[in-house]
Amino acid sequence: MSLRTLLFVLLQTPAALAQQSEPAAPDLQPPPAAEQPKTPAEPPSPALQPPPAEPKKESHWYDKLRIRGYTQFRYNRLPSFRVNEELINDQGDRFLGKNTGFGIRRARVILFGDVHERVSVYLQPDFASVISDQYNVAIMRDWYADVFLDSRKEFRLRVGQSKVPFGFENLQSSQNRLPFDRNDAINSAVKDERDLGVFFYWAPDEIRQRFKHLVDSGLKGSGDYGVVGTGIYNGQTANRAERNDTPHVVARVTWPFLFGKQFVEVGVGGYYGRYNVTVTPTATAPYALLDGANDLVDTRANLSLMIYPQPLGFVAEYNVGRGPSLGGGDEAFTVASRPLRGGYAQLMYKLDGVLGVTLIPYVRGTLYEGGKKFETNAPRYDVRELEMGVEWQIYKALELTAAYAISDRTSSRAPYIQQRGDLTRVQLQVNY
Repeated sequence: MSLRTLLFVLLQTPAALAQQSEPAAPDLQPPPAAEQPKTPAEPPSPALQPPPAEPKKESHWYDKLRIRGYTQFRYNRLPSFRVNEELINDQGDRFLGKNTGFGIRRARVILFGDVHERVSVYLQPDFASVISDQYNVAIMRDWYADVFLDSRKEFRLRVGQSKVPFGFENLQSSQNRLPFDRNDAINSAVKDERDLGVFFYWAPDEIRQRFKHLVDSGLKGSGDYGVVGTGIYNGQTANRAERNDTPHVVARVTWPFLFGKQFVEVGVGGYYGRYNVTVTPTATAPYALLDGANDLVDTRANLSLMIYPQPLGFVAEYNVGRGPSLGGGDEAFTVASRPLRGGYAQLMYKLDGVLGVTLIPYVRGTLYEGGKKFETNAPRYDVRELEMGVEWQIYKALELTAAYAISDRTSSRAPYIQQRGDLTRVQLQVNY
C-alpha cells in the first residue's frame, strides 16, 4: 500500500465509514401499476335522469277565462182555477196573458275569470230579453271588472254595470231562486237589479268562503256582495242613460253566521237619489208632474232575514220609503214622490235523496203598495200574491219547477186597472 493511500484511509471519519458500510435500504414503494386503458362510464339509469324541461307555454287571453250559463224554458198555459187573460206582469214574466204559450224566460251566457292577480272580469249578456213587441233580443246584463285592493282579496272595487247591493232576493241569481220571478216589493227598487256605477265591497276571507259555500251547496245563497257594500250609480236603472246628473248612493251590511248547525243571514241597507220619470200624456189621461219638476226623491230602507234550508228554511224582506208614483183621487193623473211599503215571506223545505234527487217545495206571499218608477207614468201598484211550487233537481244540469200562483195586482198598462186571477206554470232550467 502506498503512503498516499494509507493517509486517505486514516483521515476518514467514523460516521462516514459507518455510512459507507450500511447497505442501502430497499425501496418499499410498490412499482407503479401499469396504466390500464380507460373504459367509458356507464350512463345513469333513465329512471334517475331528470325529465327534460318542458318548453314554456305561451299564455293566451282565453286561458284566463271560463264560460258558464243557464237557460229557462217556460210554459204558462196550463189549466188554472180562475183564468184572467188580462192578468199581466211586464216587469216579470212577459208570457202571461192571452196569445202566449212556450217562451224562453232567460238565456244567459257568462264569461268570467281572473285576467290579473288583482283584476277579474264578469260579462253576462241575456239572449231572451223583450223590447216592445220583439222577443229574444240580446241585451247586456252585467259587464264589470273587480279590482282587488289587497292580496287576500278582501277589499275590492266593482266598476261597470252590475247588481246594485240592495236587498237579498235582488242579489240572488235567478238560477238559484225558487219562485219564478222576483217579488214586486223589493224588485221595484231597481229594474233588472242593475245599474252603471262604482261599488266598494269588503268581506273577510272566511266569510267570502261562506258566501261561496251557501251557493255551491244548493242552499240558495245570494253570492258574494260583501259584508259591507256601498257605492254610487246613475240611478235610472240598467241600460238607460242618466237623465238628471244626480247619482244615487247605496249602502248594505249583511252577516251570515252559524246558529247551532243552521246558517242564518241578517242584512240591512238603503239608498237615496232622485229619479227622472218617463211621462206620456194622452187625451184621456193627461199625466203631469207635480209642480212641473221631474227630479223626484227616490229613497228606500230595507231589512232582510234568511234562514237557509237545512232542511227547513225561511226568508223574509221588507222595505219602506218614497218614490215616483201616480196618485189617487184628485191626483190620479199626477206623478210625484209618494210613500211606498211592502215585502214578502217565503217558507221552504229541502228534501235530499228522494228517489235519488232533491225536491224543494216552497210557498211565498208578497205585499206591495207603491209606484214602479221605471214604467211609463210610474203607475201605483197594489199587489197581493201567493205562489206555491216545488223545484225538482233532476241532475246538476237539469231542474224542473212547477208553481201555482193566486194573484191580485194592478195592471202594468194604462188605465192601470186591478186584475185578479190564477196562474199555473212550469219551467225547465238547463245549467251549463
